[in-house]
Amino acid sequence: MTAIVAERFSDPSWIFEPKLDGMRCLVYRHGDQVRLLSRNRRRMNERFPEIADSVSSRAAADVVLDCEVVAIEGGRPSFGALQARAQRPAPVLLYVFDVLHLDGRSTRELPLVERKELLPAAIDVGEHVRLVPHRAGDGHGLFTELCSLGWEGVVAKRAASPYTSARSSDWRKLRCTLRQELVIGGFTDPSGERRGLGALLVGYFDDDGRLHYAGKVGSGFDQQLLVALRRVLGEMEIAASPFGVAGAPAAGAHWVAPTLVCEVAFAAWTAAGLLRHARFIGMRSDKPARAVRRETSAR
Repeated sequence: MTAIVAERFSDPSWIFEPKLDGMRCLVYRHGDQVRLLSRNRRRMNERFPEIADSVSSRAAADVVLDCEVVAIEGGRPSFGALQARAQRPAPVLLYVFDVLHLDGRSTRELPLVERKELLPAAIDVGEHVRLVPHRAGDGHGLFTELCSLGWEGVVAKRAASPYTSARSSDWRKLRCTLRQELVIGGFTDPSGERRGLGALLVGYFDDDGRLHYAGKVGSGFDQQLLVALRRVLGEMEIAASPFGVAGAPAAGAHWVAPTLVCEVAFAAWTAAGLLRHARFIGMRSDKPARAVRRETSAR
């Protein structure tokens, strides 16, 4: 897992990769068996059959890879296009950035730079498969280039670090714009000509399992999505607020079981711990709600 860094940086002991606006995917191949799993261990083979087929023909016979599934729209990754594939077809690619197991042995304890050197032997680049490019040392330059092209940002990784599944300061996000995964705990009614719902009431869990209120998200939706969300959330309504920490507005609120995760873009956190100018990006079915924390600076 990755920490957030407030400031870009360059350092010769770090490597820097583009941050891809997609869905994390662990790839397992053992002989003829191929499994694509999301972060919360949900099978993805049927959702991305073209990627599963590519892995079966291009990956080593005994391998575990850490990757991201990305939809391309307008020449760059788009999470919105990935979510809307059922209504609006978009090409998808598997971007491979790490190898955890290869040919009968674990590679997790190897330094990252050595795992990177193993990637060409772990999977062949071709249709639907790419290796994530990286740059040694120059975080400033890559950050400036990607932000000017409208990408999400950069992931910085300590070159000598082993692979870990836990949160670690050895992997750091440098975002061009602020984004955060949040748990939906309620919604408000629409007003005027708006249909479905007015805004989502969102929050994040702390380490004690309490849901903190983080604010309202009322933009970034189209009418079709508003109606669909109201239908889903209406079936999840509960009597009392799920937010264990005071601050959520009770007037006009509908409370829901806090199990669904969405991603939002926003301008800043206020001094009161609320989102400023939050905009809905999409639903995140690949992360369990209880794992959602407020992302904070690593230093």
